[in-house]
Amino acid sequence: MRIDRRLILGLGIAVIMSVAAIGSYADETCNSPYMSGLIKGQEDFVHVWTLGVPGMGDGSDKLVTIDVTPASKTYGKVIHKISVGGRGEAHHMGFTDDRKYLWAGGLDDSKIYVFDVGTIPSHPKLVKTIDNLPAQTRYAGPHTFYALPGRMLIGNLSNVADKGGVTGMAVYNNKGDFVAKYDMPTSAIRDIKGDGYGYDIAVNPAKNTLLTSSFTGWNNYMRSLGEVVKDPEAMKHFGNTMVVWNLKTMEPEQILAVPGAPLEIRWALPAGQNWAITAAALTSQLWLVKRDGQGRWQAKDVAAIGDPAKIPLPVDISITADAKGLWVNTFMDGTTRYFDLTDPEHPRQTYTKHTGSQANMVSQSWDGHRVYITSSLLSKWDKTGKDNEQFLRAFHWDGHELTPAFAVDFTKEQLGRPHHMKFTANPQRLVSLTAASTR
Repeated sequence: MRIDRRLILGLGIAVIMSVAAIGSYADETCNSPYMSGLIKGQEDFVHVWTLGVPGMGDGSDKLVTIDVTPASKTYGKVIHKISVGGRGEAHHMGFTDDRKYLWAGGLDDSKIYVFDVGTIPSHPKLVKTIDNLPAQTRYAGPHTFYALPGRMLIGNLSNVADKGGVTGMAVYNNKGDFVAKYDMPTSAIRDIKGDGYGYDIAVNPAKNTLLTSSFTGWNNYMRSLGEVVKDPEAMKHFGNTMVVWNLKTMEPEQILAVPGAPLEIRWALPAGQNWAITAAALTSQLWLVKRDGQGRWQAKDVAAIGDPAKIPLPVDISITADAKGLWVNTFMDGTTRYFDLTDPEHPRQTYTKHTGSQANMVSQSWDGHRVYITSSLLSKWDKTGKDNEQFLRAFHWDGHELTPAFAVDFTKEQLGRPHHMKFTANPQRLVSLTAASTR
């Protein structure tokens, strides 16, 4: 395992800086704590990383920008789109620490696209394409883009050797140069064997802890879901672990048994609330990760999501800024659920709404008043026929009911399959991390 001393030094400084930043004004609750220039209040634009569909529009993956400023004449409308010239299974995105650039990846071709969203947020510009991830790392399928000081930490799903799920994390600097790689553990740590799989990344600077979760490799995610589910051998190749890393040294310290492909990880954001939550897709369970009395991290199954026997397939979660609530989208039944996390040891489902024939990503504003939902999971896993709805739907949330605000039909607009979302605002409405943390 290669360790980069510059990365360690930068992380050490950032740990100190970020302790003060927790609880600052911000936009989405899933962003890296190292980001500056965070949104204070209403977001102006939602960017949607969209999968190209053959014969639909130009057929290319693209970044679609939607105006979400309520007073705008183009509120709820597509105001910009920029294609990348091919289809590589567009999936997730992440801001750089200065919030000026948005990195987006393809799970099939392993290309990474860097968009300038800081100069004119309403009209992003493609400024760089990185195509050397497989050559530099032997990894494939860049999934999670997580900002570090001057760096981008990338969690991957697969590898170039057998296209299975054994993979690792890669680090690039903000200019797009490769810096280091870190293999996911495949040996045992404290009697729990690593499976080598990857998915999400989430950092708790105050505890010098980085968590990773696990999914599956190219052989499964680029194959139809129906075929995968019916193939006993394929079903064996899903992740069943989470890894606890030392943030300063980037060494794995613990492996947690979390069966059923644990996906998105969300840390509780308020100071002192040092626990995280994730959802296991195949078992439809919420898992709590926190330290026990001896200081060791433990993973505990704390709640069921819908009826696990029906495999509703929880795909995305979004924690509230006060860590007292959690949105959960389940893909197969197109349902959005809200869980009360006042007692994270015992989450309670308090609200449910059918939001589409298929519901995937969910992003909420920091103030909790707006919730955005997209429909596409993977090109080979999306539903077909009349259930193949492709949309972004926006809702108002008053604490009791989701009320429709607007919707964009991506099929009607000839855009493709909408997946991941990120918020931006006009430059004059941004506040620096330093300024926010001193308020």
